[in-house]
Amino acid sequence: MNLGHLVDPAAAAIVVGGTLVATVLRAGVQDCAQTLRALSELFRPAFDADTVRGEVATLASQIRVDGMFRARPRHLGDIAFDEATDAMIEQRSTEALFERHAFHARARIDAAVAAVRTLTMAADLGPVFGLAGTLVSLSNLPSQGIARSMFMGAISMSVLTTLYGLLFANLVLAPLGRAVERRCEREEAERQEITEWLAAQVQRVLPHPGPVSFHAHAQQQHLQGHFAQTPHAVDPREAA
Repeated sequence: MNLGHLVDPAAAAIVVGGTLVATVLRAGVQDCAQTLRALSELFRPAFDADTVRGEVATLASQIRVDGMFRARPRHLGDIAFDEATDAMIEQRSTEALFERHAFHARARIDAAVAAVRTLTMAADLGPVFGLAGTLVSLSNLPSQGIARSMFMGAISMSVLTTLYGLLFANLVLAPLGRAVERRCEREEAERQEITEWLAAQVQRVLPHPGPVSFHAHAQQQHLQGHFAQTPHAVDPREAA
C-alpha cells in the first residue's frame, strides 16, 4: 500500500481550514481563545494534589494548635486555595471557605465547558467540510471530454476530503475535547476532596460547627450538569 496516495495538501486545506474558520464564526473569538488556553493546559503539569494537600495539612495543624482566632494565612501557591483559606481565617467560618472555593470552581468549569463545547462543534463541522471538499473536487470536472487522469484525480480528492473530515473530527478534535473534560473532572474532584478535608479539620475547633456535606454534592452536580449537556462523539454515518 502506497501511503503517498493519502497525502493531498489541497484536500487537507479545505477540511482543516474550513473547519477552523467555521468554528470561529459559530463559537466566537472568546470561546475559541478559551479553547486554545485549555488545550495549552493539557501540555502543562496537572494540578498537584499531593503538594497542595501537604500545605493544607500544615495549615490545618496550625489551626488546631493555635485556634482560628490566632491562625495566620498561609499561602499555598494556588490562587484559588489562597483566597479560600484567607477568607476562612478572616471570617472564621468554613462557609467562607466553601464560597470562595465554589466561585473559583465555577469559573474553571465554565471555561472547560466552553472549550469542550467549541471542540465538539468543530468535530461536528469536520465531516461537513469533508463532504464540501468532495463536492468541490467533483465540480471541477469538465462537462465534456473527461480525461482518465482528470477523472481519477477528482475521485481521489473527493475520497480524501471525506476521509480527512472523519479523521480530523474523530481522531483529533473529539479526543481533545474529552481530554479537556477528563482533566477538569479530575482536578475538581481533587480540589473538592481537599477542601472538604480542610473544612472537617477546622470544624473541630469552631465553637459552632455547621454541616459541610451539602457543598460537595452541589459542586459535583454543577460539574456533571455542565458536561452532561455536551455531546462527546461524532457519528460518521450522521455526519455524512
